[in-house]
Amino acid sequence: MLLTQSTTPIIGWIATLLGYVMEFIFYCLNFIGIQNIGLCIIIFTIIVRLLMLPLTIKQQKFAKISQVMQPEINKIQRKYRNKTDQASMMKQNEEISAVYQKYGVSPTGSCVQLLVQMPVLLALYQVIYHIPGYISGVRNVFTGLTAKIMSVDGFGSIISQFLTDNKITMTGISANTEFTKTTTIDFLYKLSPSQLEKFSQISDFSGFSDLFDKVAQQTSHMNTFLNLNISDTPLAIIKSGMAQGGAAGYLLVFSAAMVPILAWLTQWMNYKLMPQPKQAPNSEPSAMEASMKSMNTFMPIMSAVFCFSFPVGIGIYWVIGAVIRSI
Repeated sequence: MLLTQSTTPIIGWIATLLGYVMEFIFYCLNFIGIQNIGLCIIIFTIIVRLLMLPLTIKQQKFAKISQVMQPEINKIQRKYRNKTDQASMMKQNEEISAVYQKYGVSPTGSCVQLLVQMPVLLALYQVIYHIPGYISGVRNVFTGLTAKIMSVDGFGSIISQFLTDNKITMTGISANTEFTKTTTIDFLYKLSPSQLEKFSQISDFSGFSDLFDKVAQQTSHMNTFLNLNISDTPLAIIKSGMAQGGAAGYLLVFSAAMVPILAWLTQWMNYKLMPQPKQAPNSEPSAMEASMKSMNTFMPIMSAVFCFSFPVGIGIYWVIGAVIRSI
């Protein structure tokens, strides 16, 4: 099995294709002397969003047409509001279908576009969450250290105990994981700099501390973006910055806090720019309209909340993706 790559049908296939795109970006940047996963994610997000542009345009067109159609649909629904017999319900559906035909759209048009985009979005998360599984240049950084760790008797139990003792949670990795070469590389990549340093201090691994230092330097170079480690979470960085104190520590806190704040701001900006259905004067908003309004308020807040516990790389993807959608 390839390192941490998704094996889910459709999502896994799309993730593999997107992984080739991500690896190509990393190769091109590395060719000109730049090794930075944060920059890779930004370029990757822009490319993928451009590839999805035709679907986005269709979705926006449907939203604009729906804005024009909604008053006519509301009028039909008011006409049959108190009529619950089968004949009236059938007549209502016929008249609403006629409105859709008049504007040349399908009632399920928006749903189909969302269904097409959903596997792509899930595949995107797979690639960003499991960078070593899709970028050989990143994977190769850990192969030497992984071989040394695996040469220690009971290395899997040592890793499991380390996860348990330090209450570390990772996506796809737990104390019950069977640690092979692939899962060990994934474990090492997902450790924050402070966790990697603590792991290197385990007495069983004391014989290759130099190799730990080398890997730490390389991963720090690749994963640091705007003074943040993209494999770490904003919450962990904030705690580290507060413990560090001083100007450097508080700058770290500010930078980490900006990730969820920008995630909220850009998502909120997206919803504000979306076409809103016209509401008749002095009329009560429909249940769907009220639900959409609540979601448009709630979802940006949830984006900020999630960003505190997700790796910074996911936050970068959300922010850049929202900016591109707004444009």
